Amino acid sequence: MAQRDHHMTSRGATAPALKGGGWHRLGNALKTTVLLAGLTALVLLIGQRLGGAQGLAMAGFFAVVMNFGSYWFSDRIALAIHGAQPLPYEQAPWLHAMVERLSARAGMPKPKVYLLPTAQPNAFATGRNPSHAAIAVTAGILELLDERELEGVLAHELGHVRNRDTLIGTVAATLAGIISYAAQMLFWFGGSMLSRSDDEEGGGIAGALSNLGLLLVAPIAATLLQLAVSRSREYGADATGAELCGDPDALASALLKMERGAEAMPYDRAPATSHLFIVNPLHHGGVMSLFSTHPPIPERVRRLREMSARMGGRARARGGWEYAY
Repeated sequence: MAQRDHHMTSRGATAPALKGGGWHRLGNALKTTVLLAGLTALVLLIGQRLGGAQGLAMAGFFAVVMNFGSYWFSDRIALAIHGAQPLPYEQAPWLHAMVERLSARAGMPKPKVYLLPTAQPNAFATGRNPSHAAIAVTAGILELLDERELEGVLAHELGHVRNRDTLIGTVAATLAGIISYAAQMLFWFGGSMLSRSDDEEGGGIAGALSNLGLLLVAPIAATLLQLAVSRSREYGADATGAELCGDPDALASALLKMERGAEAMPYDRAPATSHLFIVNPLHHGGVMSLFSTHPPIPERVRRLREMSARMGGRARARGGWEYAY
């Protein structure tokens, strides 16, 4: 990897740290809680419809076990899936210095830094909390973006870590995965599971059709709820990251470059983790964009440009939540 002669700007060093909390953060936490509760309810409802009280208990057990595993091992799993390797300090001291400075501004420990061996320009953050977090950047993003744009991307990822988005996104993906898996298992085992509980209760064909309708609709509903969690968090991380680095235009420029890079070089190594990346690595266009884990880049850029105009082109000494939602 080519070394860069980066000079740290005084803007990042002298700006005051972000202040957490506030009504915006509380409102976002409430929205996320409602969405995750909806996913959990779908899991339990499917279990109850398929197996009665026993199915309900089993569904609850699987939800707890999988979320427990997601909580403790989500960072290791995500990094291993993508073949990410630790990036030594001596290999990119300017990058580590940038992450360290932004982390200090965010009032959190410096995350571990990893490198993904792919040419697509992208990045993601993972980890259950700021003390157990990691940021992974691709080889392509280090070649494509300049220092100003890269700082905006790193600030965005640190925003995810600070907001606990990485944990919430993993939990949402886990619950949605349980629902989809339950639907697949149903069709593998045939119609007996559909009608068994309802036959016992006298529901007959009507009950079986009701169960079938639930299992057809549930994966779609789970996907939409997961997308609602993911998209809301992306907007929030954009705003928090822009406030953190003090340069919304830099992040906007980076998003446009990375979108073109994803279009030219799609990365589909692990589609189930696409929601982790700052830009959708799969780059689905047309109707499929409605089911994308990311909000449209033009809308993200528009919000960042508006934020830049309100800030007057310079960072302001205020909390990072004012523009998040």
